[in-house]
Amino acid sequence: MASAVMKRIAILTGGGDVPGLNSVIKSVVYRSSEVGWQALGIRRGWQGLTHLDPAQEDGGGFLRPLDRVATRAIDRTGGTVLHTSRTSPSNMGREALPEHLDQARLASLETQDGRFDLTPIVLENLERLQVDGLVAIGGDDTLSYAARLGREGFPVIAIPKTMDNDVHGTEYCIGFSTAVTRAKELINRQRTTLGSHERIGVFRIFGRNAGYTAWYAAYVTSARCVVPEAPFDLDALAHILADDRRLNPSGYAFVIASEGAIWRGGELHEVGEADAYGHRHKADVGEALADELRRRTGVETVHSDLTYDLRSGDPDALDQMVAITFANVAVDLLADGQFGRMVAIRDGKYSHAPLPSRSLGARTLDIDAMYNTKRFRPRYEAKLGSPLLLGPAVIE
Repeated sequence: MASAVMKRIAILTGGGDVPGLNSVIKSVVYRSSEVGWQALGIRRGWQGLTHLDPAQEDGGGFLRPLDRVATRAIDRTGGTVLHTSRTSPSNMGREALPEHLDQARLASLETQDGRFDLTPIVLENLERLQVDGLVAIGGDDTLSYAARLGREGFPVIAIPKTMDNDVHGTEYCIGFSTAVTRAKELINRQRTTLGSHERIGVFRIFGRNAGYTAWYAAYVTSARCVVPEAPFDLDALAHILADDRRLNPSGYAFVIASEGAIWRGGELHEVGEADAYGHRHKADVGEALADELRRRTGVETVHSDLTYDLRSGDPDALDQMVAITFANVAVDLLADGQFGRMVAIRDGKYSHAPLPSRSLGARTLDIDAMYNTKRFRPRYEAKLGSPLLLGPAVIE
């Protein structure tokens, strides 16, 4: 590989944390050192490039030099040593702006009343830091801004991570396998409580716009599930769960609910104040569904929120393997001058794809092929010829 063009690269992690991020960071640093590049960590995601204070050596706490010694053992733990944020530099509210920018400069960056596009600041800071290329690790929001930098002509490579596994252009995102593995462990452990009290359980799981995590967790626990792609009949679900409980020698039943799932005619409002980037939380579908099922069945229910347990702690072996490989592919792409790309799994193979556009929304389940809407179960039949992870293949 010809590495003369690159001398210093930067790495950042954005959005929610998932297991495997530190494995990516370490592997990018190790591989970069082998081709003669320096690596610089940008702390707190895109915020590190909007709020960087050029008057301070450490950028006001936003810079972390990375080398083999500093990253030697970080892959043994979860989370991200670079920390993270949900900053979107192209759409910032006034309350989120860096304090050290003068008012005249801010006025030139205002795009509409109270909203600001700090992309010129990001590009200036990258130039000031003498960064030749950037590895951005994140989900939809992080990747959509990486695409913006690519359109501005800056060399960027993205690595997809999200427990929802819903990024367009790839069949797999870092954090997904660990989330499903941990969901299986937690659900199976809580079966004893459901059985002891003979109740119906509702397990809320991540998946605002796509049901992959709930579907796969249901697949490996032989469970019912409800997903955002298929609004469901609440009475039919209540009837099936009551039958499951009656027929179960242990006297319990349960359903796994994606956070974005909803029954026909139902509505879950967004709650709380929007943050500086316009994000709000949806009301808890698990709690609402547990209440509805109790009213319809007359059986006591238990609502268990699994969400944050699934993103904490160490990665499983598959996530760690994918993280290491994605990192090395990212360095290969930078070295080969292939910029504005996302490392991906496509047709079951390591590959790369265009950076996904925000306008595409989430990659969703193929309901007809994967989900039995009448039985609220994954389809187990007709799997001959399917990919190892069963989902729809992304093919060049």
